[in-house]
Amino acid sequence: MALHPSAVRFLARSLLKMSSHNTLLRLEQRAVEADDLIKYLTVQVQLLKEKAIVQASVREEKKLTAENAKLKKDIEELKKQLLLKESKGGVLEVPVPSGEAVANCSLKPSPPPSASPTAILPPKEEGKKKKPEKKAGEKKPAEPQEEAKVDVSRLDLRVGRIITAEKHPDADSLYVEQVDVGEAAPRTVVSGLVKHIPVEQMQNRMAVLMCNLKPAKMRGVVSQAMVMCASSPDKVEILDPPSGAVPGDRVTFQGFPGDPDKELNPKKKVWEQVQPDLRTDESCVATYKGAPFEVAGKGVCKAQTMSNSGIK
Repeated sequence: MALHPSAVRFLARSLLKMSSHNTLLRLEQRAVEADDLIKYLTVQVQLLKEKAIVQASVREEKKLTAENAKLKKDIEELKKQLLLKESKGGVLEVPVPSGEAVANCSLKPSPPPSASPTAILPPKEEGKKKKPEKKAGEKKPAEPQEEAKVDVSRLDLRVGRIITAEKHPDADSLYVEQVDVGEAAPRTVVSGLVKHIPVEQMQNRMAVLMCNLKPAKMRGVVSQAMVMCASSPDKVEILDPPSGAVPGDRVTFQGFPGDPDKELNPKKKVWEQVQPDLRTDESCVATYKGAPFEVAGKGVCKAQTMSNSGIK
């Protein structure tokens, strides 16, 4: 049976619509699949970027760590060289930062010193007081004892009385004496006079003593003064104070005023400079450069028989 022409046309239009609808569905499905693929690829690309960044960071960190270790080693070596140069140049060692602290502050090594470091100058004193101007008629301050002129006035020479004397327990040539020099208690004095003066002549006798020598230990006994004697290679005599002198009287010298040092500084060698000019004259009078050992108002000090002899 033949179809009507209008039916044929309807059927053709229906088939055409169905075919178009299927094509559209396939295209939409493919579009969805394409979007999913793009999202997946985008995520993968991002992951690859992050991985590449992490790998680059690790490599850079390793590189920087190696460079940092090398710089620390270089800094330590430069410090050693600097300290060696300073010590050779007499520069005092100054604490410097550790290599680790320097490396953490900068990745660049410090350049080696081209010359010895410049000394650091102290800051200027602010508000420094000016020296007061000397007024008219004002006396110049007295010189310190250490800078004073060296002469016999620096010696503390006094009259003393030897109370007792006995032989040193550990030295056959020494006496140990107790001497009154006008102080609250006697002084202990050690003298090498055993071979020159009998022990009985050492008892209760007057003498001249130098009282500002630095105390010195002699065979275990501390000597606090020195008995002044006229002396030659063969003979020694203790100087006698003038009649009427008492323990503590000061021995002075005309032309040589001044107060004695509290204690002679051995390094200044005052006694060693003065002693060569101490001598007895032709009349056995004890002198310094011709000026007699004098106790004011009482007379001069003398040796018993020794003239033109040294005194020590």
